[in-house]
Amino acid sequence: MVTTTKIRPGALVRASGGPRYAVALAVDALGTGMLRPFLLLYGVTVLRLSASVTGIAMTVGIVVGLVCVPAVGRWLDRGARSTVVAASMLVRVLGVALLLAAPAGHVGLFTTAALFLGIGNQAWPAAHAALVATVAHGRDRDAALAGGRALRNAGLGVGALVATACLAGGTTALQVLAACTGLAYFAAAALAWSVHVHAHPAVAAEDSDGGPAPRLRALLAANVIYVFCLNVPEIALPLVLVTQLHASPVWPAAIFVANTVLVVTLQVPVTVLLSRFARRTVLALSGVVLTASYLGFLAATSLGAGWGAPAVAAVSVVCTIGEIIYAGSATALVTALAPPRVLGRALARFQLSTGFGLAVSPAVITALASRGPAVLWGGLTAATLFASATVARDPGRGRRSPS
Repeated sequence: MVTTTKIRPGALVRASGGPRYAVALAVDALGTGMLRPFLLLYGVTVLRLSASVTGIAMTVGIVVGLVCVPAVGRWLDRGARSTVVAASMLVRVLGVALLLAAPAGHVGLFTTAALFLGIGNQAWPAAHAALVATVAHGRDRDAALAGGRALRNAGLGVGALVATACLAGGTTALQVLAACTGLAYFAAAALAWSVHVHAHPAVAAEDSDGGPAPRLRALLAANVIYVFCLNVPEIALPLVLVTQLHASPVWPAAIFVANTVLVVTLQVPVTVLLSRFARRTVLALSGVVLTASYLGFLAATSLGAGWGAPAVAAVSVVCTIGEIIYAGSATALVTALAPPRVLGRALARFQLSTGFGLAVSPAVITALASRGPAVLWGGLTAATLFASATVARDPGRGRRSPS
């Protein structure tokens, strides 16, 4: 057990990479928030592609982005930090440029644009976490990672609101929106590169297994299950509320907004508050909280159309708290457990597990939901409780540590 860390705003900014880097994160998140939710609409509305072709192209971009993540990890382990962050932003500038250059009906250019956007989106989390781990240590690093997530969620939310307001302008507005996104990515890349953060390249021999310590494997496997919580407000709850409880679409929209607001306002305070406990204990606790929320959703859906929607909304707050605890401890635990010489590869593997979980969760959630609330929430409960137990019983090669 360790003592609680008190974080002042100025110290938090310094631990996150400095004021310029914080601005880069905000600008990058704003651009992503403007484009990511409406990339499908851009393909269908501006380029006049079919929804199925557009969806396949976007999926290809995500998959190829994940395939490139191990290379990002090796680049990070050679000492690069701000350069990799800037590169993850610049590659998205190229993606946006291809979007703007693509003529109507051109599948190839849209697919290539989605590919570059996917590479940038998948490379950024590992690069950002490695940079923060280089400039900050211990609980300051944990708080900085939490602060970065809160800032990113705020930027994503504002960007999505701006994009929503632009939808009334039709195809021209979507093209202007894409252009503004490209400029935002370019500005963010310039700011990120300007901080000039570099780590000493790895010179020591790797572990005998050729990668991060074996105790990380259980954490990475459990993370695939934990990640499902990130798609519960976006997929599971709208599905349950609209198709099963026949509630107004206003309910899932309100829940999504509340989720964003809670993450932005509570991510840093909750992470700092729980810093008195070992990171592994906190991560296991997040699984217990998520499990309780899934059981709460099961009970709420049994109330029927009248009280079901308000009950689901109330339980969603518990789910968001679980998500906040998870996000504040998972990456921090990886950075604490990974040997410094393979930190980049450890973060890359963590991002692969996260990306895989995010990729399969929509299909799994919808498949479970089609069999009824008991199967959906019961399945998520059992899987998350198992993941939590896996994290809790892996003590890190049998030695006590603040991790």
